[in-house]
Amino acid sequence: MHKHRRRFISQLAGLTTLAAAPLAQAAATGVRVNNIRLSKNEGDTRLVFDLDASVRHKLFSLHNPERVVIDLERTRLMNSGALEDMHNNLLRGIRTGVRNEKDLRIVLDLNAKASPRSFVLQPSEGQGHRLVIDLHDPKAKVVKNQPKLRDVVVAIDAGHGGNDPGATGRLGTHEKDITLQIARKLQAMINKQPGMQPAMIRNSDRFMRLRDRIKRAHQVNADLMISIHADSFPDKRARGASVYALSVSGATSESAHLLAENENKVDMLFGNVNLDDKDEMVKQVLLDLSLTGTIQSSLDIGSEVLHELTRVGQVHKKKVQQAGFAVLKAPNIPAVLLETAFISNPNEERKLRSPSHQSKLAKAILRGVSDYFARKAPPGTWLAQNDKTYTIQRGDTLADISEKFNTPVSHIRSRNAIHSDRLRIGQTLIIPIS
Repeated sequence: MHKHRRRFISQLAGLTTLAAAPLAQAAATGVRVNNIRLSKNEGDTRLVFDLDASVRHKLFSLHNPERVVIDLERTRLMNSGALEDMHNNLLRGIRTGVRNEKDLRIVLDLNAKASPRSFVLQPSEGQGHRLVIDLHDPKAKVVKNQPKLRDVVVAIDAGHGGNDPGATGRLGTHEKDITLQIARKLQAMINKQPGMQPAMIRNSDRFMRLRDRIKRAHQVNADLMISIHADSFPDKRARGASVYALSVSGATSESAHLLAENENKVDMLFGNVNLDDKDEMVKQVLLDLSLTGTIQSSLDIGSEVLHELTRVGQVHKKKVQQAGFAVLKAPNIPAVLLETAFISNPNEERKLRSPSHQSKLAKAILRGVSDYFARKAPPGTWLAQNDKTYTIQRGDTLADISEKFNTPVSHIRSRNAIHSDRLRIGQTLIIPIS
């Protein structure tokens, strides 16, 4: 509760509709109101009446206009006071008067409807008798001190660029152009997702070294890095999409490389933690653990994306593949590389050139990423804190629940590890933000 504002009442004001009989006419043996205090805390307005004895009182509301009336039996107000300052957003003012020549009536004029309650406190800790009146404003917004939540950051890496065209199809299609077009569509879709934020590694036709791409992902504090490519093979019949994650051997070689690089050392992994007193073996183990710790997350994300790609077209490999691609070696950032199709296949090249097919690929990537974060959103993110819950009722189906919360069935399945359509009445489901 905020600091109480103590004011002794020095003159009466606002006696517009109540009888203004002198308070001195109240019975001399009655209860005295020595002081009135006003405070406000989290949407509630509180008035505290300091009394010299316990009091019998009545409390009721009147409407049009909104008022709360307190009648105190055989009570008088000491040192008639000015009540002009006794107001806030809810309380417009206070009026007082005498009823039956012995009772005190107090009227609280309100700016909005409020729920009143009252209780009497007995003397304790140096304070005397007190009558407390609470006014709850149901429309008041309660602001709580909560940590600021952040968006999940997805780094989008369009493969190749500039003087590196990547693979070229039989129709003259350059991989670097296709990857950038898909990346931009994915960027636009992520921008519309609550709780997610895209970060383009390159947003123009320019060349970037592989390690600069990794550095860029760290600069934007990415939670995930997606590298978009198009496959190529001498046999034009090769077709289908593939998804890759970093291999264990790739992680081990990368940790060795980081140890050898004076400019990087281990700050990319451990920030301000000083490892100067650790021997090379300890450093190597710590780096290995950090890098390989992201592999499982990468495989998990890759599986979700691959599953969604099967809904768009054929896949070349039915499982996430593992390799030592340099662009996947972003310490502490799960990363996947997508071969969206074979640009060397004339049919798939034509599809890759189609804006509608590019949008389908981008949507599949987004669905896979959303399914993963529905289950494993990083702590401190908006996605991790905004899940809802729903208790299964008789007759409910996943499709019904999906429609009710405007959340894909796949997200609900992933978040709750549901592998069948059978639901149990009374079961509580976590409904992720879509």
